[in-house]
Amino acid sequence: MADTFQRARSEEQRAVRRRAILDTAVAMLGEMPVAQVSLNELSRRVGLAKSNVLRYFESREAVLLELLSTASQELIEHLDTALPAAVDAAAPVSERTDRVAAAMAHALAERPVLCDLISAQAAVLERNVSTRVAADYKRASIAHAFALAHRVRVHVPELDERDAVRFTAGALLMTTAAWPHSNPSAAVLEVYESDPELAVLRVDFTTTLRESLEALLSGLLARASR
Repeated sequence: MADTFQRARSEEQRAVRRRAILDTAVAMLGEMPVAQVSLNELSRRVGLAKSNVLRYFESREAVLLELLSTASQELIEHLDTALPAAVDAAAPVSERTDRVAAAMAHALAERPVLCDLISAQAAVLERNVSTRVAADYKRASIAHAFALAHRVRVHVPELDERDAVRFTAGALLMTTAAWPHSNPSAAVLEVYESDPELAVLRVDFTTTLRESLEALLSGLLARASR
């Protein structure tokens, strides 16, 4: 496919082209899961040859990792207002931890694209990138983990920084596990709907994540009290 517009020459033009690629990928993720987003279709929709998309991002996975980093930052910014609205600073610590867990679970549930990207991160997205892209993404991930830990500690100061970071890491791992199980294939969904005995295995994402986060926070606080 030939480009529909000329090759970008300036840094400003390159930034515009990168933004167009990212915006197109975001639109695709609104229509399909991560697994179905292909570089060929992304190139077609953005109006560039695949080889020219690769001038700006080294792979499909590099595009998606950048979107994951951006979406993670947006989640943190959302929690800047969602956590204070949900948590009463004067409440007992057990109530505050439950409110933090609920606010985080609901915030993630409202962001299915972010959850899909998180669940694909280690198994898929980090498998076809260079060490440079991987290092950039990991640095951003560390910054996001500490930023989120800081926001949690504002409402649960009983946690030290180390345990707050452990909590944010645990929340990521729980999301990675809970999201695919709560979004089964069409065949598995049909089984659940047709067989009540097997339907007990069906997972509700928000409930599962909230309960897991509550248990994790309670465990970390119990360890800290010792």
